[in-house]
Amino acid sequence: MSGGFIPPHGGYQKLLSYQKAEIVYDATVHFCDRFIDRRSRTHDQMVQAARSGKQNIVEGSMASGPSKETEIKLTNAARASLEELPADYRDFLRVRKLPIWDKDHPQALVVRKLGYGTHVFYATYATYIEHSDPEIAANAILCLIHQTNYLLDQQLRALEKDFLNQSGLRERMFKARLAKRNGNQGNNANYGKGRNP
Repeated sequence: MSGGFIPPHGGYQKLLSYQKAEIVYDATVHFCDRFIDRRSRTHDQMVQAARSGKQNIVEGSMASGPSKETEIKLTNAARASLEELPADYRDFLRVRKLPIWDKDHPQALVVRKLGYGTHVFYATYATYIEHSDPEIAANAILCLIHQTNYLLDQQLRALEKDFLNQSGLRERMFKARLAKRNGNQGNNANYGKGRNP
């Protein structure tokens, strides 16, 4: 809303954190459907954690105009959901005695480099996400989640800085009301000028 007290908001599709969170969700659905019993609680919990990460970024972005505080809370909720998810992937690998790649593992480095763009797509990671070997698929998704969480951490720091530097909604509403009142008073002062007494 241009010129009003609610600043422009939304545009979450352009956020790299959202783009990656969406891939994490799609990848998790694909992974769980292949490697985890659909009737199990773990299947549902992993998919819901991935969905919550994505959806909270959307809701935070849409709430950012009227409330920076709400945006921070929802972005933090997204971060919390995506912190829960790696534990499930690590559990999957550990109980099956499959290796968990560290950040300097050769294949982890390859997967991490795939995300060094300003816009990423599921197809960017599909070879790894859809790999028939669950070790490769799970570890690749772990790399992607870590990248997403790093971006959300940066986003939260920027939001905190904005919150401290910008006036809140109530202040903007007060200023808009005051400006309107002052404008009306100016019009009333001019009313009658040039007319005979």
